[in-house]
Amino acid sequence: MSTTALKKTLLPIHIWAIAVGLVISGDYFGWNYGWAAAGTVGFLWATIIVTILYICFIFSFTELTTAIPDAGGPFAYASKTLGVFGGLIAGYATLVEFLLAAPAIGFALGSYVHFLIPSIGVLPVAIFCYFLFTGINLLGIKESAIFTLLITILAIAELLLFMGIIAPSFKIDNFLQNPMPFGIKGIFAALPFAIWFYLAIEGVAMVAEEVKDPQRNISKGYIWGIFTLVILAFGVMILTGGITNWQVLSKIDYPLPEAVSIVLGKENSFTKLFASIGLLGLVASFHGIIIGYSRQIFALARAGFLPKQLALIHPKRKTPHWALLIGGVVGIICLCTATTDKLIILSVLGAIILYIISMISLFKLRKQKGYKPVYKTPFYPLFPIIALVLSVVCLIAIVYYNWYLSILFLIGFIAVCIVYYGVKYANKKIEK
Repeated sequence: MSTTALKKTLLPIHIWAIAVGLVISGDYFGWNYGWAAAGTVGFLWATIIVTILYICFIFSFTELTTAIPDAGGPFAYASKTLGVFGGLIAGYATLVEFLLAAPAIGFALGSYVHFLIPSIGVLPVAIFCYFLFTGINLLGIKESAIFTLLITILAIAELLLFMGIIAPSFKIDNFLQNPMPFGIKGIFAALPFAIWFYLAIEGVAMVAEEVKDPQRNISKGYIWGIFTLVILAFGVMILTGGITNWQVLSKIDYPLPEAVSIVLGKENSFTKLFASIGLLGLVASFHGIIIGYSRQIFALARAGFLPKQLALIHPKRKTPHWALLIGGVVGIICLCTATTDKLIILSVLGAIILYIISMISLFKLRKQKGYKPVYKTPFYPLFPIIALVLSVVCLIAIVYYNWYLSILFLIGFIAVCIVYYGVKYANKKIEK
């Protein structure tokens, strides 16, 4: 018989792998759209701002994760500190972030395969990936974490190899060619694509119930993860920007294979090999984000915000199988109806709202009587204040430059509220 108890098996190395694996696809594609919005130097400034945001955020968020190790992650923190409505906002924002990030990565997976074999279409590959990696996740969290660890190590190795290949061809004149075509405005327009470098690292919180000794192990994995990602992000972005006219790479879903082909030649056998193993980074994130959204759906269903069926756990594998399957269906629908850049912006919008709610939750948690943090945020309250202020700045910029997508996001939230409160009211009437 199914239960709602998840199995504790994860160690710090698994947490690090999940944290990096969730995010590492951001180094392989998506960020380069920031060049189209701001130029190389403008996007560099956007990335510096976002990196400061994430360092402060992760050190602060870790306190929440260790204090409340719940599969709901931000939803659980907001519910505990801000009540039902705060939890509803956090839950919706998290679902938008993870459910829409996955199909964006799916498009990139399809594009990489299409780069290798032009006769194979992007969409069929992306849909196939949903079937394959949902199946792997159904096997169990330990099996999924081991797979993530292996694939993440290989993806990091490939990024280091990529930097080694293109570094000799780096020219500062290429990087500084038309560096800020849109001025200061471009920096703000590029913020969503800088966020893509780190988006979803907070997904580690959603496997907190499956971590051994979460109060100690989560903080280790998180901190190792953020510093790994900072090094990779700046290395890939700066070196890639100096090998050719950056505009050539600013609007494609496979910038790294294209960069290697510029350096080595398109017909070079190593270029094809690199594109083949380049799939590893995308696979790591795609797989990890499936873990993240399935646990969020599970937690929301367990708390009564979604149908209870979605909170059932497979009796043998101890995985939230219905949550995995429904998340996959939503992702395939998005693949058939949206584009990569729009999915990235909507996913980032959900993430930024989630960060704002999380930092407010931390301040509220600190004020609760009897609260004793297991892990203390360094330089509190400075770090969460910086994270909160920069998140608000990013939110304003995203809404200003993408107002129509922001309206779509808001309409979705209103619909969720109507359904939730409507069902709640109907249940009360039935009880009476």
